[in-house]
Amino acid sequence: MLNCLVACEESQAVTIELRKLGHRAFSCDLQECSGGHPEWHIQGDVLPLLNGNCAFQTADTRAHEQVGRWDMIIAFPPCTKTSNAGARHLYKGGKLNMKRFYEGLCGKALIDTILHAECDRIAVENPQPSKVFGFERPTQCIQPFQFGHPYTKKTMLWLKGLPDLVPTKVVVPEKTWCPSGSYSGKHNDKHRGMFTKDRARNRAKTFPGVARAMAVQWSEYIEGGDTNG
Repeated sequence: MLNCLVACEESQAVTIELRKLGHRAFSCDLQECSGGHPEWHIQGDVLPLLNGNCAFQTADTRAHEQVGRWDMIIAFPPCTKTSNAGARHLYKGGKLNMKRFYEGLCGKALIDTILHAECDRIAVENPQPSKVFGFERPTQCIQPFQFGHPYTKKTMLWLKGLPDLVPTKVVVPEKTWCPSGSYSGKHNDKHRGMFTKDRARNRAKTFPGVARAMAVQWSEYIEGGDTNG
């Protein structure tokens, strides 16, 4: 059984898949969980939890303790201010929007902090970031259509001590999942996307096929004995 922290996840998609496999997994987010399992959800700041050796309370008010480091951290930090999809907000009248730039740097700082946690196995998921923030090159790029969902949604993975995800069911993409508003307005129905409203919330959701692949493939990799880096 692995001890897993799923950071910045209110949907609990990956947490639920890990629990199905018998692992001790907890989601953590500033928001209430929408996955239906408050007993597995820590509502609050993830930073005090990253290095392990921590005590915490789940949303059902039960007290827990993590002794030692986490076996794996999977994180879905907010991407609204760093994503390339929102790049048009970075420049107003040809000038850099300093407030937006600062907020984006704060978002990148959270990602960097997660990747530097005292944990041997870390995965951070985010969309393509804007170049201005100077992100390190991602380890892997995945698409929903590689995991059974007929959509395009370019997603980056930064991996530490974990292998690339292997596609589980490649299908033909039918639509873009949730593109930027400017992109949607300039393209035909196929590329306009599934959502024209509430894009940020829908863009943040993890596809079930991707969540399952993360839980199964990475936990099997760790349990297979390759745990020393």
